[in-house]
Amino acid sequence: MTDYQRVIYSINLEDIQTVALEEYGRALTNDELHVIEDNLGDYIKWYDLIDAAISAHLKLSRKESGIV
Repeated sequence: MTDYQRVIYSINLEDIQTVALEEYGRALTNDELHVIEDNLGDYIKWYDLIDAAISAHLKLSRKESGIV
């Protein structure tokens, strides 16, 4: 049986701190981390990413899926 609640990809606080250190030269404070945590989802175009992965790796065409 497929577990449809299984997480496929995740971003953790260490990932955020890595970007902050590499791009801005410092770690974020706890308050700054909370701001990013609260808003990060607004920048992730998850629908487009899933669509691109399906198209690239399964070679499905829109016609096959019933979308014309």
